[in-house]
Amino acid sequence: MDTTSTNHPPHLHVLHDVLTAATYEASSAMSIWTGGKISLTLDCVREVPLESITEEFDLGMEPLTMVVLTIDGDAGGTMILTFDEENGRGLAASLFKQEVSTDPEWSETEKSALMETGNILGCAYFNAIARLVQAEFVPSPPAFLQDYGPCVLEQALMLQAQCSYDVLICQTTFLKGEEKLNWHILFIPNPKMGEALQSAQ
Repeated sequence: MDTTSTNHPPHLHVLHDVLTAATYEASSAMSIWTGGKISLTLDCVREVPLESITEEFDLGMEPLTMVVLTIDGDAGGTMILTFDEENGRGLAASLFKQEVSTDPEWSETEKSALMETGNILGCAYFNAIARLVQAEFVPSPPAFLQDYGPCVLEQALMLQAQCSYDVLICQTTFLKGEEKLNWHILFIPNPKMGEALQSAQ
């Protein structure tokens, strides 16, 4: 959905500009990390009613592989990087120039590859946002999870749910050349972070 539409509140236009800049920096970092193979673009910035979240973002009913980073504090948020099995395993194999594993259990090397990917993306994203809102952020170490997407998303939204019936969601799409990959970043700022982003110039 195009957040520059006149059907959207003016503050979302500002947020789109701010987060586009952050996504550009994250894309540059991702390109370096993957040898120029992978980039990302900002897909949408919008406010969604809390009860509609799982319908708006169809994360499916199959378990997903996820890397989660958080920024604690008054102005904080959560970044969730999601992969399906094929794409997560494919990324890990390509980074270490290995064959894609068929072992049901993920190796520590595979987990490490995805967590470092999340760390690189998260730091680039958060550093860009920190400069824009003139703050300092210290993200948590990346956590590797395999769970149902809606469960992780609902946990990330708990703080916003206490403050508002609408939640701010920033969704990103990954590209391999022109091909869309089944990876996603969901950046979910808490209410104080949302206010800081809206005030950023």
